[in-house]
Amino acid sequence: MSGPTPLAPRPSLGLVARRAAGLLMPRRSDYQGLGRTWRADLAAGVTVGVVALPLALGFGVASGVGPAAGLVTAIVAGFVAAVFGGSHLQVSGPTGAMTVVLVPVVARYGPESVFALSILAGILVVGMGLIGMGRLVSVIPWPVVEGFTLGIGVIIFLQQVPLALDTERPEVENATAAAVETLGVTDWDRAVTPLAVTVGVAVLMTVLTKVRRSLPSSLIAVAVATVVAELADLQIDRIGSLPDALPSFQVPAWDSAALSAMLPSAMAIAMLAALESLLSARVADGMVENVPQTDADRELVGQGLANVASGLFGGMPATGAIARTSVNVRAGGRTRVAAASHAVVLVLIVLLFAPVVSLIPMSALAGVLIVTALRMIDLRTGRAIMRATRADAVVYLSTVVVTIVFDLIVAVQVGVAVAALLALRAMARVSGLTRQDVPPEIAAEEEDALLHEHIALYHFRGALFFGGTKRFLDEMTTVKDVRVIILVLREIRVMDASGAHALAEIITDLRRRGITVLLKGLDAQQRKLSDAIGVLDALGDERHYFTDIAAAVAHARNHVRFEVEGGAELDCSTVPQRAG
Repeated sequence: MSGPTPLAPRPSLGLVARRAAGLLMPRRSDYQGLGRTWRADLAAGVTVGVVALPLALGFGVASGVGPAAGLVTAIVAGFVAAVFGGSHLQVSGPTGAMTVVLVPVVARYGPESVFALSILAGILVVGMGLIGMGRLVSVIPWPVVEGFTLGIGVIIFLQQVPLALDTERPEVENATAAAVETLGVTDWDRAVTPLAVTVGVAVLMTVLTKVRRSLPSSLIAVAVATVVAELADLQIDRIGSLPDALPSFQVPAWDSAALSAMLPSAMAIAMLAALESLLSARVADGMVENVPQTDADRELVGQGLANVASGLFGGMPATGAIARTSVNVRAGGRTRVAAASHAVVLVLIVLLFAPVVSLIPMSALAGVLIVTALRMIDLRTGRAIMRATRADAVVYLSTVVVTIVFDLIVAVQVGVAVAALLALRAMARVSGLTRQDVPPEIAAEEEDALLHEHIALYHFRGALFFGGTKRFLDEMTTVKDVRVIILVLREIRVMDASGAHALAEIITDLRRRGITVLLKGLDAQQRKLSDAIGVLDALGDERHYFTDIAAAVAHARNHVRFEVEGGAELDCSTVPQRAG
């Protein structure tokens, strides 16, 4: 009796367990190079912490959950994602895109529902990472990523207009509309001072970066602006008072009926968290050299765990935040210690330095983010894409425009869809149908005879798929003065169900007109697909499929001869098949 047979599945389970452990557990290699970069990482963490503070509070208020929830999200989710995520540069927390998704959820189910929703969405994102969905972001075309980055840069810039002018942000979701409306309602006499602070911070950051790139220019500029504002007693908006305590660990109340109703929202949040985090990490990878690239699956696991932890501490769903990630990179962050320390900085700010931080001008933070936004707008890359091909230019511009006018998720969807349609159009163009009267395998002396035997050979090349089947169908149905058609499919590289169905329709139509159709050249996978769709059934006899072109031509000649002589249709068994 053989013992090992019942245990055969165990290696697969072991592999799955090891994969899960590898994605869930931190690694020593995560901190490679920390001995050289720890000073810059800590400085970047402080800078990002200062920048993240008003954003976290603002997003919490905007979502309807409250400022404390936004702050908890930046601290808890930011730390967990930094430790367990797959990116060395990513900074996570509440984002504007997530706020848009949460507003209707809060209105429908109440603020308390967000905590359970964050946990549910986090579990879904962890599952996405464990089954390997992180690699899907690699199929997003480069023009889409660059268009997304440019669009986000423009949005970040526009979002700072109310802060730079010390004007309350209008109740408008779209950043462009909000910026335009802000310009119309601003008290310009009062706005001159905060605008000067914003410009001063931006200029100082630019100068400091040119003097020495390793300097924490944003932190220095914000500190200088705060000191000047205090000494000159400038009448400008400040960050103001902060929450003085953080919520403790608590498991939200689980209402199965409510959770079932919220599942679609949780799925939308999970998809947003995955997409925004992976794209943000991908953008960050391209901003700096000599830093390990993001492990996409591990990043999903880390973001999922971050959302679960955020919900357990009274926070809202989080994603990788491209603005804070960009600040981190520009401030010199090179390991995940920078992102983790930004969360620690937020805790220290809440507990120790809240009165000092409350004095920071909002317009100074606007200057930091404006510089960050301008650095994200890479005009050289944009020009390169615009000069590449017309299709690339269309994809790039579509992504930019939709990002600015609508939102980044819609933009990525539109960009990928446009890229896919243009790729299919290009593939359909290079695919074709060529009529050939004689095959190369037939001797030259037989050519004249074949030309007059009403036999036509058609060679399909490229792809036979839904993007080009109608053209093939239209061309084939116009065939005249032909009694036998041999379709040679040897050069088909791609065939889908639509292509196979169209092929079956072509064959059926030709046979209805009294034309015999022979096929030659499908590979094993295409043959299986053709069987499933009914292509071989449409032939009328499976022996009308050949693996050898000479045998197909001989069979076609016999058909023509029998028809001319008034005989019955040829018995296919009389023509032997030859191996191809």
